[in-house]
Amino acid sequence: MDPDWQSRFPAFPWDSIAAAKAKASKHSDGLVDLSIGTPIDKVPNAVRAALAAGCDTPGYPTTHGKLSLRRAYSGWLQRTHEVPDLDPEAVLPTIGSKELVATLPLQLGLGAGDVVAIPELAYPTYEVGAIAAGCAVVRGDTPSDYGNVTVALRWINSPSNPTGAVTSAAGLRETVAWARANNTILVSDECYIDLGWDAHPLSILNPEICGKDHSGLLVAHSLSKRSNMAGYRVGFLAGDPDLVAKLLQIRKQFGSMVPSPMQAAAIAALDDDGHVIAQRSRYAGRREVLIRALGDAGFQIDHSEAGLYLWCTRGEDAMKTVDDLAEMGILVAPGTFYGPAGSKHVRVALTAKDERIAAAVQRLAA
Repeated sequence: MDPDWQSRFPAFPWDSIAAAKAKASKHSDGLVDLSIGTPIDKVPNAVRAALAAGCDTPGYPTTHGKLSLRRAYSGWLQRTHEVPDLDPEAVLPTIGSKELVATLPLQLGLGAGDVVAIPELAYPTYEVGAIAAGCAVVRGDTPSDYGNVTVALRWINSPSNPTGAVTSAAGLRETVAWARANNTILVSDECYIDLGWDAHPLSILNPEICGKDHSGLLVAHSLSKRSNMAGYRVGFLAGDPDLVAKLLQIRKQFGSMVPSPMQAAAIAALDDDGHVIAQRSRYAGRREVLIRALGDAGFQIDHSEAGLYLWCTRGEDAMKTVDDLAEMGILVAPGTFYGPAGSKHVRVALTAKDERIAAAVQRLAA
């Protein structure tokens, strides 16, 4: 065992704001937690009914998942995100999306000597997954940021966590063309694709982006945010049929199987667009009041045109902002969680009950 293996990983980011959370929790009117983007609204009735109906499944599920689940996913992508004719064979259900992100470089056979590129501001697990596989990591939003290294795998994220930025169609086409010219596997984290506000997010599997050719491309999607199913741990990987087939074989070896009742619940979620529209409306209302309150309190809100977060700054050190808000009983995430470029920003989540959002607005006004 390598005694230094654990030391190669960055510190778990949420541990660094434990003191701020303790301070915020002492507020006389209680904590308003806008730090972690964990859903707090009810799981849709159709999803819960499907889970209950599918619970009598004593046997093992398959790694590839039910064909009906993969067809429901392909149908959702076509109906909602203009991705036609996705072969269900090129779809893999995953045990949430974090498990996928953390292990994908390893599952793809990458290791020492390989380079993984991640965005300048990025979900921390992209870096963790690369380190776990023994890969080197480069940060940047354009190939010029990578220097002369050969990139084996490139993560992109639109809508972005944490910034909420949405990459344009032209930008996505350019990225796909670069990846193919450089023999780089391109993986697009699209977990917030159903939550566009001021921009319309596109999948890289959209023919407008890739020309109906999915070679070298993979996309990751999740039911956690759109359907309040974070506790169900259901995600998806899809795209290049050859890459998906190779990943299926290794995932069989790992025993990476989504439980059958969760698959039944996922089918119900994918087939029902109504609950997504209702949940978007809830988030839109919270977003509107928080944007106004933060602006009145002196914050500049950057990007934030999609997703579940507001990317805010007062032009000061991120931890000072975290501490000042904690004094008001409001907990947010420092931008440094997502990379050095976030040193003067904080991420404010929309995932709190309306009553708690109202409390935050009142405290900011005071």
